[in-house]
Amino acid sequence: MKALVVDDDLALADVVSFTLRRAGFEVIAAHDGQTALERWQTESPDILILDLNLPKLDGLQVCQRVRAVSETPIIILSVRGAEDDIVRGLQIGADDYIVKPFSPRQLVARVEAVLRRTSDRQQSASGPLKVGDLLLDPARCEVQVGKQKSQHLTKLECKLLEALMINHEQVLTFEMLIDDIWGPVGGDRSMLKQLIYRLRRKVETDPSQPAYIVTVQGVGYILEN
Repeated sequence: MKALVVDDDLALADVVSFTLRRAGFEVIAAHDGQTALERWQTESPDILILDLNLPKLDGLQVCQRVRAVSETPIIILSVRGAEDDIVRGLQIGADDYIVKPFSPRQLVARVEAVLRRTSDRQQSASGPLKVGDLLLDPARCEVQVGKQKSQHLTKLECKLLEALMINHEQVLTFEMLIDDIWGPVGGDRSMLKQLIYRLRRKVETDPSQPAYIVTVQGVGYILEN
């Protein structure tokens, strides 16, 4: 398992890294928000341990940007322990929130618990879905269009397509899709529009003239056969 530790306090980042390495994790580190996003993209870690008070991009921005395109588990590790901070961190997509100072044993236990929950969700994914020429395997996050080669989807792309396929020929409003994919306060229409754009590039012959994922102007989207 690979962990990305993000903290601008170099000494504390070393402590967290040492703790996780001793627990068997491969650890990479970043000390500002921009570098964190770059490392996340290039290293594909299994989990992020993320401080909030970061230079360049703060931890909340990093969490939002990762969560907009991925379900990589995120644990916020911050000195900010007010209830509003904790609620905000969880609302934007963090899987857990630990307040500094922390117990190294507790950190490892919480990391392992988050990873177990993620694994359980993946194992309980529904079986394959077929609508017209579209065949989705949610467990593998793969979609096949007709006889074309299967393509890998991100977890959020997979959740979006699964929702559309389960409810095919029904209009799903922007709010219904946002709530299903990110939770009631975890996304917005701009993030949904970007996700639709990326998914269309994988399933549509001509994404500018979509035949499957059709926009219902001012309302939402529908999956047509």
